[in-house]
Amino acid sequence: MAPARKISRFHRQGDDWFCNASLPSDITVVVDGVNFHLHKFPLISRCGKIATILEEYLSSTETTSTLPLEEFPGGADLFFSIVKFCYGDRIEFTPRNIVILICAADYLSMTDEYGEDNLLSKSESFFHKQILRHWKDCIVALQSCELVIPTADKLQIISKCMNALSVMICTDPSLFGWPMMMYGSLQSPGGSILWNGINTGAKIHSNESDWWFEDVSFLCVELFERLVQTMETKGIRPEILARAIMYYCKKYLPGLGRWPGGQSGKLRTVASFSMTPASVNQTSLLKSVVKLLPEKKGKSFCRFLLGLLRVALILGVNHTCQDSLERRIGVQLNLATLDGILIPSYSDSDTLYNSDCVERMIRHFVSSEPRVTSISPSSVDLDTSPSSGHLKKVAKLVDNYIAEIASDVNLKPGKIRSLAEALPESSRSLHDGLYRALDIYFKAHPWLSQNEKEQLCSIIDFQKLSIDACAHASQNERLPLRIVLQVLFFEQMQLRTALAGCLNVLDAEIAPAASLPVPAGQRVQREGWVTVVRENEVLKVDMERMRSRVGELEEEFSKIKQEMKKVSKSHSHLSSPRFIAKGIACKLLPRASDAHQDIIESTGPTPRASVERAPPSNRDLLHRKSFSLF
Repeated sequence: MAPARKISRFHRQGDDWFCNASLPSDITVVVDGVNFHLHKFPLISRCGKIATILEEYLSSTETTSTLPLEEFPGGADLFFSIVKFCYGDRIEFTPRNIVILICAADYLSMTDEYGEDNLLSKSESFFHKQILRHWKDCIVALQSCELVIPTADKLQIISKCMNALSVMICTDPSLFGWPMMMYGSLQSPGGSILWNGINTGAKIHSNESDWWFEDVSFLCVELFERLVQTMETKGIRPEILARAIMYYCKKYLPGLGRWPGGQSGKLRTVASFSMTPASVNQTSLLKSVVKLLPEKKGKSFCRFLLGLLRVALILGVNHTCQDSLERRIGVQLNLATLDGILIPSYSDSDTLYNSDCVERMIRHFVSSEPRVTSISPSSVDLDTSPSSGHLKKVAKLVDNYIAEIASDVNLKPGKIRSLAEALPESSRSLHDGLYRALDIYFKAHPWLSQNEKEQLCSIIDFQKLSIDACAHASQNERLPLRIVLQVLFFEQMQLRTALAGCLNVLDAEIAPAASLPVPAGQRVQREGWVTVVRENEVLKVDMERMRSRVGELEEEFSKIKQEMKKVSKSHSHLSSPRFIAKGIACKLLPRASDAHQDIIESTGPTPRASVERAPPSNRDLLHRKSFSLF
């Protein structure tokens, strides 16, 4: 309501407005429950609608009549401003009220036919000369259309504002004279650089295209959607429109703050400081955004789509919107990250993560690659096929995803199998990721039966396991015994194949093999097995040498034991340590005669004492060192 001190001709009593005139009022106009006690002549001289209605009361004998105005644009406050205009007061046009005034003037038929320079012509003139030429005024006026969208559409106000904004966005902003706040006081209204208040004539060139994102984000969903569509028809690049949509969604949808492509720092803004954020229905926004987003691919865009999918699952939008998001993500699943596809289960499901949604996205990816489904692993080289890079990335992503959700105790074995088999067999050159995921799953689910474990292990091709994975699997107690034996069998087969390849003449293999490309996974496995075979051959040679040396040492040790037994049975009356030492020394010599041995044995005193006192010979030291090896 207008302040009372500014009103000279009217005063208010409760919900009734009265004119401070000597003549009594002869008409009462009701707008939104407020009664305006007025005079007919000022109204019919400006308002064609009121004049038409009053003609119906000409035959009436009543001195006053009541005239209700249903669904009047702007309500009682705006009608009060129009009443003052009819009584000769000046009305102020602003970007906030100009659209409502045009709609109200059209509602009351305030054309020049009912008075020269009437309200409709004056307001339309202000709209075309002032509003459509300035960015700030046009944005504020467009936001005010939210309350009167049907009428503003009929009068083409919305389309004119959107066309003007689209032209300004497509053109250099400095040509329109609005303040560019990022440059502060260094820029003149014409876009030139100022030095000590003097126009230097130099232009500031800015390649940034996001200066208008913040301003248009204050529009409601319907107006924002229509503005984006208008910009698209004007030729604005789809990537710029996609960034604007992403910015708008980030502002009004929770949970999208993790989007890495958001604007950092302070955004440039022109009109937003005088605007209030729009009241947005999140479900309506999500449905509109899905229709507006272009068919674009990129890491940040894929992450943004995954954020939208999470919000859609939280809000419980219809399946059409959800399926559209899953399809958009699926065709670029190779650009997704593990934390992006780890979508929690927001429904009543027992599992922690929504694996059904991820499985559908995987199938969308497979269906979007026609070459993937039409080829077999043996008919194409994965290193040279166009889809090999995308396939390998998605396969690695899926394997890591299965390993991440495998610790969920409520996850069923069938879901693990369906996720793993959603991709074709040709997508994995190595199955180490699948083996790691199953090992985590078996550890978190110790109650699984042997039959269930064997069924899950059937998704792994043990011939595609690396050397480290084979070594781990052969000692893994969580695997069924049949699977362990299978791993050992394939390991032996790999060793034999690698050994046969090493024993062949390498020069004969290099020439024909050079022209045939070898898959990356098989090449890595072959080189690993060849290295293992070579190391085994070296170990075998060392073991043979060690075995022969141990045999020699055992023979010498047995001879020493026999000699010690003979010495212990010798006569104890020999007292000379010298003879005992010589006797023992002679016994140790390999070429000593038997007669000489008998003489020494018969003349030696106590053998044990003699051996303890005798100094060790070099041969004895050698035997002791050899014996210490065992």
